[in-house]
Amino acid sequence: MKNYRFIDNKGTFYIDNPDQNNYLYFPLVGEQGIKSAITPNLGGDIKLGQNQFILQPVSAEDLHNNKSTRNFWCNIKDQGIWSVTGVSAKEQCKRFMDKQDISYLEAGILWHRVTRKSNEFGLQSQITSFVPISKANIEVMQVKITNISSKPITIIPTAAVPIYGRSADNIRDHRHVTSLLHRITTTDYGVVVTPTLTFDERGHNKNTITYFVSGITGTGEKPVGFYPIVEDYIGEGGSFEWPKAVVKNLEVLPSNQSFEGYEAIGGISFKESVIFPKEEKTYTILIGATSPNDSNYFKKNNVMDLVDEITRDFDSELKVNTYLEQVIKYWEKKSNVTYHTGDSNFDNFMYWVNFQPTLRRLYGCSFLPHHDYGKGGRGWRDLWQDLLALIIMEPDRVREILLNNFAGIRIDGTNATIIGNEPGEFIADRNNITRVWMDHGVWPCITTKLYIDQTGDYSILLNENTYFKDGQILRGTTIDNDLKDNTSNLLLDNSGKPYYGTVLEHLLLQTLTAFYEVGDHNHIRLRDADWNDGLDMASNCGESVAFTAAYAMVLDELSILIQGLMEKHKVDTIEIAKEMAPLLVDDEKVYKNIDKKQRLLNNYCHSCLVNISGDKTYIQCDEVIDILNKMANWIRKHIRESEWVKDGDKSGWFNGYYDDKGKKVEGNINGNIRMMLTSQVFTIMSGTATNDQVAKIIDSADKYLFDDKVGGYRLNTNFKEVKLDLGRMFGFAYGHKENGAVFSHMTVMFANALYKRGFVKEGYKAIKALYRQATNFDASRIYPGIPEYFNDQGRGMYHYLTGSASWLMLTVITQMFGIKGKSGDLVLEPKLVKSQFDKEGKASIKLSFHNREFDIIFINRNNKEYGEYQIKSIYLNGMKKVFNKSKVTLPISDIKELDDFKPHELIVILDS
Repeated sequence: MKNYRFIDNKGTFYIDNPDQNNYLYFPLVGEQGIKSAITPNLGGDIKLGQNQFILQPVSAEDLHNNKSTRNFWCNIKDQGIWSVTGVSAKEQCKRFMDKQDISYLEAGILWHRVTRKSNEFGLQSQITSFVPISKANIEVMQVKITNISSKPITIIPTAAVPIYGRSADNIRDHRHVTSLLHRITTTDYGVVVTPTLTFDERGHNKNTITYFVSGITGTGEKPVGFYPIVEDYIGEGGSFEWPKAVVKNLEVLPSNQSFEGYEAIGGISFKESVIFPKEEKTYTILIGATSPNDSNYFKKNNVMDLVDEITRDFDSELKVNTYLEQVIKYWEKKSNVTYHTGDSNFDNFMYWVNFQPTLRRLYGCSFLPHHDYGKGGRGWRDLWQDLLALIIMEPDRVREILLNNFAGIRIDGTNATIIGNEPGEFIADRNNITRVWMDHGVWPCITTKLYIDQTGDYSILLNENTYFKDGQILRGTTIDNDLKDNTSNLLLDNSGKPYYGTVLEHLLLQTLTAFYEVGDHNHIRLRDADWNDGLDMASNCGESVAFTAAYAMVLDELSILIQGLMEKHKVDTIEIAKEMAPLLVDDEKVYKNIDKKQRLLNNYCHSCLVNISGDKTYIQCDEVIDILNKMANWIRKHIRESEWVKDGDKSGWFNGYYDDKGKKVEGNINGNIRMMLTSQVFTIMSGTATNDQVAKIIDSADKYLFDDKVGGYRLNTNFKEVKLDLGRMFGFAYGHKENGAVFSHMTVMFANALYKRGFVKEGYKAIKALYRQATNFDASRIYPGIPEYFNDQGRGMYHYLTGSASWLMLTVITQMFGIKGKSGDLVLEPKLVKSQFDKEGKASIKLSFHNREFDIIFINRNNKEYGEYQIKSIYLNGMKKVFNKSKVTLPISDIKELDDFKPHELIVILDS
């Protein structure tokens, strides 16, 4: 199989015969709500949400066995029928016999084009698919048919798109019964389906959504008729891959016909047409959903007129092409970071990685074929990590989102786990399912710190927000039935008013409460899991040493933020809830005493069980900083002394977990080496590991975890045990998902930690291995971008919707290129290795900082390796800048004097 190749510097790529891969899919999505997945032969699905699927929902295995696809047929006079998408029984029979149609794919950010050539019929098709930038929830499918023979060809073109029109739940829950709800009508341009009711988990309700497929020629002509009913279209004994209506050229139905109670299809037939040699005919098919309340077309009297009006908006090739150009430009503007290195494939790969956080914002964590779970929402961790990329690309949008997110924190330091659709909307779990992920207090601080470093906006720490309140109390150990139906979901003070605390108070609360919730080895309890959701079976005695180390890092970050607040805003004291004051303990004896820590936390949680007093206390900033630093240092010292495991003089690593029996998880356990990457990431990143220990961890990771054939560092070694006292991950086959796959997220964080600690070549090795695997199509079988993980065969799994994209983007920009904010100043600290510069010794990046566009060019003319070069001089728009060689910084004051309407060139000369 040939690899894909990039054809520009904006991620556009080309691949031959993509339909020879069973699990390929591509995202098409719009801000208006429509979400699609499309395969090389136009399989996949389209939906607005869990309960509004336009096309039948698909999972990964449906991609190769589902006949219900977008299709377009040509009944060719005196020759037979041809599916221009390749989905026909005849075409399937040609597979593996070197007789199938020739096809290739071109695609860019949210547009998809497949070209297919039939030498048998002398025709070529080109199908371009995209979601337009509009209020209408539609996917556009533009079909061009070209005569590549030497004689005229007569065709009858027919589009065929089955309309599912209901909830995903109805795939096996009343599939037939829900078809009886269908009210099917043919309009001038298509087939519309308006179910009378919805049958799903919400109950039986009046339906307001209309699903439709419509079509129009490239010259604005209407279809000549329709096949609206599936069973009539396919015929008895027929199928979607060999439909009787097309094969036999059955009579079509006119417009304004109505039917009830059947499975529907957008079968749309156009007039017979003669195509002369080299001539082409164009047809545009729209697949979508709408309602009488559609704000873009509210003037229409009924939904039928509305569908026809939408269709007429695409009545010429020029209009369709204009809509496509709008899509390309719109999303290009959103992807405002570009790279130039010695490897143009890497630059284009990163262009796609940049865009993946946007995809997760639009899809949530659901609605692509591998992501066949959930209902489109994101989790707590996702809220914060997806903002990492947004802070780099669109920081102006971040402040309000960031503030809204803090409303999900409970006063006991835990947080809501059901995220609403609106910003800052958090929902109580009415099913009384209490789950506490012990890592959830880590991510808000990391994200807030990055935001402040990029913007210099320390004032956000003093902004106030509410706290989430539901029936889950005492850090998820108890349900208060009197509170579970609290409709406001707001914590109240003793006067009955919503209680507000600063962002800094929220951050301190999550971190301090975690510090005291320790297990028998004085590490923070694992509870129901940490970042690794698969570690979910050790809620009694499990402990996460890995994320205890991460909390040490957070304690450091908080002290730095408070220090910055003092310097920038002349603040001497911080304000916190009176009940929180006992959590700020300056006593190492307490830190060492498990019982005292647990009682202190329990006392605090009981002090704000139902309401909170609303009283505040003020504490000196210096005192808080000192306490936070002592807590962080105590954690590091405790882990170093208790959790280092060895395998010879050169190797060693940190144990990161205790199981539900209270036993250490990692090390040489009965002759079986057990090592987990997560445990090493946060001990390195937090400064817990000494430099000597980092070197030994790298040696061990290379020895036990690294596998170049599957993308680099595995998440863990093979425990060779279904470890029911730790987590479900051990039930998975080794090399898949959380059990020993190459998990992109943690590998990227490993690289990030290594870069931060100065182990640059080792960090680059981790990223390069992921990149090479992802772009080796013969192994990964994915389009450009980074997947959630690579399985034991090296195939990319759960593509596009992964938090690893934000972390990879962050690592490449702030660590590899070394361009980062520091209290709003721009800091330059490049860590590029020699091979990353082009033939002229240049590497560059274009990005925005303080709403100014910068083209930052690093010049390494003498081909120095990292460690051999330093910054010798810098030029801003041609003017040489003076800088402190110990820290190359462009102050925020200088940046804000720059014109914000034109790009600025920053040249950085590197030499020894």
